[in-house]
Amino acid sequence: MIATKPIELRANLKNYLDNAFNGEPVIVSRENNQNVVILSEREYNDLTRAKRNAEYLAKLQRGISALNAGKGAEHEIIEDYDNEKDMV
Repeated sequence: MIATKPIELRANLKNYLDNAFNGEPVIVSRENNQNVVILSEREYNDLTRAKRNAEYLAKLQRGISALNAGKGAEHEIIEDYDNEKDMV
């Protein structure tokens, strides 16, 4: 991980962007701890996907916990296909 100041980033933008593209995140230090991180699009997409997967797994876990706690509901089967030729 590389840390830099805005003035250095401006002076060497291409190098910092190349570093980020090659997998080396760049932290830009700003006043009042309003720092930013530059990542490659691939890394950003990986992080976004991981977050989405974690949220989905948490939702599934809540559903499983509810079923285990007896909070599920039974429903009658509307249609029952006995063999494959009946299926559309």
